[in-house]
Amino acid sequence: MALLDELARYTDEPGRLTRLYLSKAHRATAEAALAMMQNAGLEARIDAVGNVAGRYEGARPGLPALIIGSHLDSVVDAGRFDGPLGIVCGIVAVEALAREGPRLPFAVEVVAFGDEENVRFPTNLSTSYALAGRYDPLWLEARDAEGVRLRDALAAFGGDSDEIPALARRPDEVVGYLEVHIEQGPLLETKDLPVGVVTAINGITRARARVTGEAGHAGTVPMAMRHDALAAAAEMIVAVERIGRRREDTVATVGVAQVRPGAVNVIAGEVAFTLDARAPEDGVRKAMVAEIEGELRTIAVRRGVSLSIEPFMDSPATAMDPWLTRAMEEGAATLGVTPLRLPSGAGHDAVAMATLCPAAMLFVRCKGGISHNPAESITEADADVAVRVLIGAVRRLAS
Repeated sequence: MALLDELARYTDEPGRLTRLYLSKAHRATAEAALAMMQNAGLEARIDAVGNVAGRYEGARPGLPALIIGSHLDSVVDAGRFDGPLGIVCGIVAVEALAREGPRLPFAVEVVAFGDEENVRFPTNLSTSYALAGRYDPLWLEARDAEGVRLRDALAAFGGDSDEIPALARRPDEVVGYLEVHIEQGPLLETKDLPVGVVTAINGITRARARVTGEAGHAGTVPMAMRHDALAAAAEMIVAVERIGRRREDTVATVGVAQVRPGAVNVIAGEVAFTLDARAPEDGVRKAMVAEIEGELRTIAVRRGVSLSIEPFMDSPATAMDPWLTRAMEEGAATLGVTPLRLPSGAGHDAVAMATLCPAAMLFVRCKGGISHNPAESITEADADVAVRVLIGAVRRLAS
């Protein structure tokens, strides 16, 4: 918990925790994580895309590695546990394993990924996909809200876009991937359980929509003659919510909306908004997105506005590996804990890593199921259980 407090010191915004990919706060946090790994006995470095990677060798140098990881970046005005908890659990677990026993039949690596939240740039788990060998070079040309290119931000951070291909791991170099993360939901708290094992991670579609109408004077244009982009967008947003609520296992969200020209006495001429749609099965998700798009276009025609929809993320639904999941459950069993099996509605670096190797996740109970919020809270006792389950899983895999 002290290590988590240390990492939470670094922020881009005084007074609240905001740590965006390749920012000054990201660099400072990466250096702090680097020191933590080195102090725990790992050989560590900051790599070409801003990940912090530490390695504890196995019984002999060069063995395949079990990777334990999560992310350092955050959303705007975040809590302190989403991401850093998994990194710190990995560091503490390796430190304990090194202190308590002989070298393992595989290496253990702890990786602190830099770009999981994808808040600053329109990417998709770019830094974990770099390790998986699936980095999209087009991400380097993406720009943030200030117009800064990712390529330039990476250079300013101290990274090297030319070295990204060399980060890719081969499947025979990796035993598997384990990630500890707060649940971001209320199920564990409802069941009064400290931890749960993830069965699958929902697929995600994200898109940008733009509604273009006609700006005009709010006092002189008759209601029947208006092409109000905001009124049309409002109806579209309600349609997104309605379609997302049709099934218990789907969600659809409009999280950002921008109105132009944005004056109290002017009919809105343009509205840009985002779409985030999620489901545990890709077929269900794609059908939902198609229905949403069809409904939005129908609304646009009826209201006399134009609509463009630009998808920018398609992350597949990802099942967790049964073998690694069972190792997590057996690690919990040694503590007398029977973890809940549950899906993840949020995306994680495990999605990218699962394209490279077997992957599994352990969820930790969080108060009220609250995440992406300063109110994120876990107990010291639950953090202790999580680390011990992780250590038990590693020992089980070693045996």
